[in-house]
Amino acid sequence: MLEIGRLRVFHGVIEAVHGIDLCVREGECVALLGPNGAGKTSTLSAITGAARATGTIRLAGRDLSGLAIEDRCRLGIAIAPEGRRVFANLTVRENLVMGGAIRRDRRALAAEIDSWFQRFPVLGERRDQPAGTLSGGEQQMLAIARALLARPRILLLDEPSLGLAPQIVGRIFRIIEELKAQGTTILLVEQNAAAAIAVSDSVHVLSNGVVTRQGPAAAFGDGSGLMDELTGVHG
Repeated sequence: MLEIGRLRVFHGVIEAVHGIDLCVREGECVALLGPNGAGKTSTLSAITGAARATGTIRLAGRDLSGLAIEDRCRLGIAIAPEGRRVFANLTVRENLVMGGAIRRDRRALAAEIDSWFQRFPVLGERRDQPAGTLSGGEQQMLAIARALLARPRILLLDEPSLGLAPQIVGRIFRIIEELKAQGTTILLVEQNAAAAIAVSDSVHVLSNGVVTRQGPAAAFGDGSGLMDELTGVHG
């Protein structure tokens, strides 16, 4: 579904990612792990078109070079960004409507929004409240639902567990497991290595803009050793 080759990503004159390769097959969840500043979010920004990049990015075989953010969205790329970035002054329902803004099937969109309210009852209860009044976990649920309402071919998740209480982290990763079981293709950026490995098919470890390790998720065990590596903890 997604093929990246020799990707280099730039922020001004600074090169944040140095020629990485990555592949996400249809229906897979692939984890991109690494410490702060490794280049994970920069990689997602390049995929969405928000960052300047060289190399190749292909979605279902189509080269995305030169395409604007909105065109990539129409082709099937959606992101739940780091920090959620909900529209704080809009209601929960209005945020979800924004997620489906590129769609023309308004009746189907309205039905899908109602289905998300059933899936996440807390969002349904607060559908008319400003999204900025939600807790961090509720905003993360909203961000994921908003992204999926675009009916993407691939969902990019950027640090979905960041800043959340442990019990909420568990709920978010159960949602990711459910999405994967339904056939959603996912590229997951995370610092919580253990939780990410548990829901993923394969893992790429990014450090200082280069991939240092990659392989099937099973090869990384429970992720405890990798967590120590990423956080700089040594036994």
